[in-house]
Amino acid sequence: MTDPVSDYLTRLRNAIKANHRIVEIPASKLKKEITRVLFEKGYILNYKFEDVENHQGTIKIALKYHPVTKTPAIKKLDRISRPGLRRYTGVDTMPRVINGLGVAVITTSKGVMTDKEARKLNVGGEVLCYVY
Repeated sequence: MTDPVSDYLTRLRNAIKANHRIVEIPASKLKKEITRVLFEKGYILNYKFEDVENHQGTIKIALKYHPVTKTPAIKKLDRISRPGLRRYTGVDTMPRVINGLGVAVITTSKGVMTDKEARKLNVGGEVLCYVY
C-alpha cells in the first residue's frame, strides 16, 4: 500500500456510506493522531486502540450520527496531500475549510493538529485532509 492515510480516509468514507456504527482500521502512529483530532473536534463518537503482539494493532472507531435524522457527523473527507503531490502550507497561507466551519488536519513539527491550533502556535506543515 503506497498511501496508508488515504486508505484510512477511504475506510471511514465507506463505513459512513454503509451506515456502519463501528469501523476497524489497521493502526499506525499517524492514524492514531488523526483519530484523536477527529474525536477532539466531535466528528467521531469514540475510539479504541487494540494492540496485538508483534503487530501495530487496530483502531476501532465508533462513528457519530444524528439521533433523529441519522445523518453522519462527517459530511465529507478530502485527501489533500498525496505521495505524488505533497501540499505544504505556512502560517500566512493556512487553509480555511468552508470559511471555518470544517477543519484541515495538518501535520506539523509540533504534532498532528487542526488548522486553527496551528495558527495559534504559529507553525505550518503538511495539509493531510479536510473534514466537514
